[in-house]
Amino acid sequence: MHKGFPALDKVPHVITAVQIDDPALVFVVRPEDVPNPAWLLSGIPSAGQQQFGAELLAKHIFVAIPSVVSQHSWNLVFDPDRAVGKYTQAVQETLSIDTQLNRAV
Repeated sequence: MHKGFPALDKVPHVITAVQIDDPALVFVVRPEDVPNPAWLLSGIPSAGQQQFGAELLAKHIFVAIPSVVSQHSWNLVFDPDRAVGKYTQAVQETLSIDTQLNRAV
């Protein structure tokens, strides 16, 4: 979602649902754990945000973090190379985004 319509409209993407074999491997970042509350608002990720995320992924196999796109949703972030054998792919399908969200001006 954070790639924007120019990328999403030109390159096929997929959406995947997985089952984590051991939920204890999921590190949950609560909103109050985020160093800068503005990071939970939509926008281009800053260098600080990227470093924060990279440090989390270096320490944890799976990271659940609040979504900036939907305030009642979470994103699960992981490095698939480090997570091999620790999750099962449940569903994977072509990502289809409502074109009404990208209206011509």
